[in-house]
Amino acid sequence: MDILHRFRSRSGASAETAEADVPQGENSPVASAEPDPSAELSRPVPVTRTSVAWAGVWAAALVSIAFIVFMLQNTIATQVSFLGLHGTLPLAVAMLIAMISGILFTLVLGTARITQLRRLARPRRRQNR
Repeated sequence: MDILHRFRSRSGASAETAEADVPQGENSPVASAEPDPSAELSRPVPVTRTSVAWAGVWAAALVSIAFIVFMLQNTIATQVSFLGLHGTLPLAVAMLIAMISGILFTLVLGTARITQLRRLARPRRRQNR
């Protein structure tokens, strides 16, 4: 397979140079007017932003389905107390509220850190100009 790629990459190689590159004991490839369809299939497919987004949509769909199943299976009422507030709500809803609170807390801290780093980097960028 390596030899095939080596010869395919040369569009203007002559027969003499192609034969010189063939290791001893192997036959030189037969030159044909049409490209080899198997070589076309063996090229790797490039990773694009669209393909990454498509994979992300599928991953989000699978996680959403798993989350819906989780919520449907955890509908048992649970007593919750937080900062003097008392109430009863389904376990899945309580966990959803805790998860969203954790995400928001992480976003606030991350935004504060990014802002801090940008302020520190701003004078350095001005000095390098």
